[in-house]
Amino acid sequence: MYSMILSVVADTAVKDIKSLPECDIALFGFGGLGEVNYESELKGLTDKFEDAARLSRTAGCGVLCGCKTVSRGILRKSVAVADRGKLLGITDMNHVIDCEDYKSGAGLGFYSVGGFKVGLCIENDLYFPDGIKALSLCGCNLIVGVMEELKDNIPPLLIRAYSYLYGIPVIMCAGNVAFFAETNGEIASSSRPLTLYEITPKNRYRVVTTRTKGLNGNVRADY
Repeated sequence: MYSMILSVVADTAVKDIKSLPECDIALFGFGGLGEVNYESELKGLTDKFEDAARLSRTAGCGVLCGCKTVSRGILRKSVAVADRGKLLGITDMNHVIDCEDYKSGAGLGFYSVGGFKVGLCIENDLYFPDGIKALSLCGCNLIVGVMEELKDNIPPLLIRAYSYLYGIPVIMCAGNVAFFAETNGEIASSSRPLTLYEITPKNRYRVVTTRTKGLNGNVRADY
């Protein structure tokens, strides 16, 4: 498997980026597209999603942008995904906690971007490991997390644990800080406006067996 080069842009608007260093995937936080109104996009009053697609074409890479999407007054936290000039889709945060002003989405974000399989983890979804585990089992080369801001030290701890337990690198943009968790338990961070990071996706696996009762009548008594 070839190495993947990521460019993480800390909370800078996509429209303000004239060029990117050579990379496979560029990740922007929620400042990348800001608030996007679907009705305005459809009417041609704004073209924020097109900004992401345009940048992915001129830079020749995948572009992932955090944003807040509005549809008929319903607000969601989302990530728009573009690759080489084409908008592949928008994935919404699945978990809304307590009385937040957002609505939850449905389904997991799984895309082929920059020649790699990428899974998305948006804001609150980080605190629910089932989605991360499911994406790793689907064959992702990378999990990308986007948070609006870093409120405490729990998110870096979680991505480090997920990367180690599920055997998949996790990259997270949280406001003006980027985090890079590797499968060997190492984690790095950067507060630079733009950070390049290289990883080599690993497809190795281990077989883990467990004992269980039920399922069928052919039981074993040898252990």
